[in-house]
Amino acid sequence: MVDDHGDTHVGNAFLTLDIEYLAYVSVHPSGVLSRTTHRVPVLLRSCHLEPALAVTMFVTVLAVAAGRGVAGSAAVAAAVLAGQLSIGWCNDAADAQRDTACRRRDKPVATGELTPRAVAVAAGTALGLCVPLSLLSGAAAGAAHLGGVAAGWAYNLSLKHTVLSPLPYAAAFGTLPAFVTLGLPSPSWPAWWAVAAGALLGVGAHLVNVLPDIENDLATGVSGLPQRLGHRACRWLAPLVMLAAVGVIVAGPPGTVEISDWLLAAVAGIVAVAGTAVPSGARSRWPFRAAIVVAGMAVAQLLLRGSDMA
Repeated sequence: MVDDHGDTHVGNAFLTLDIEYLAYVSVHPSGVLSRTTHRVPVLLRSCHLEPALAVTMFVTVLAVAAGRGVAGSAAVAAAVLAGQLSIGWCNDAADAQRDTACRRRDKPVATGELTPRAVAVAAGTALGLCVPLSLLSGAAAGAAHLGGVAAGWAYNLSLKHTVLSPLPYAAAFGTLPAFVTLGLPSPSWPAWWAVAAGALLGVGAHLVNVLPDIENDLATGVSGLPQRLGHRACRWLAPLVMLAAVGVIVAGPPGTVEISDWLLAAVAGIVAVAGTAVPSGARSRWPFRAAIVVAGMAVAQLLLRGSDMA
């Protein structure tokens, strides 16, 4: 239910954002953002490189373990990296105005080191490369991966503002096992538990990624599910979702669960809880880094069990 002044509140929020954006831009020479659009290091700072590399590494390891071979695993790595870079740059291009209004010093677009157009061009270029690189693994595998990348773009451009905001993360991460198994010499759909674990890891990543930004997001009109739940609820829901992903990997595959499996799962649980429970600065990225560690443990769990995802 929306009160009678809902439209006024929204209008005032965006008016304030526009004024702050223009005021900040005006401090740059000639009243425009500085032109450093071709500096690779600055572009890399804008692409969310840390999670992009982590996701690429995890999926490549799974591809090697699944038997994709050197060439096939290299194709997987190139496609996943291109897709992740496109999503990261798309995010910064879409959020340029909000990041500037919030004085995000970690965002090159907000500091004037890059123009929104430059980041948008980088996103489009990476997406253009992602298409043929994905199709190197075959039509079915390529379609699965491109569907996940499309989910990431849908989140950036629209769904992050809705209660459905976790779904693109679930889809993007849940399709990664399919990208691996559908590209095998004998293509097959991934096991249910591999898809479920990937989707849960994606939802957990969404929750911890949003944690440092909830207040700024609400102030600038972003009201996805984590923003609606609030900071306190997300701090405890995130580790539970990550633990559920690890639990699926432990209990889902056939075979006997060893004590070592439970021990690794317990360590992953400690890291997941510590990532959100330990006090940290408002802009701390520790919760997200803890989620990356848990995802790495989940992949290690899968490899140690010697389970086939197909």
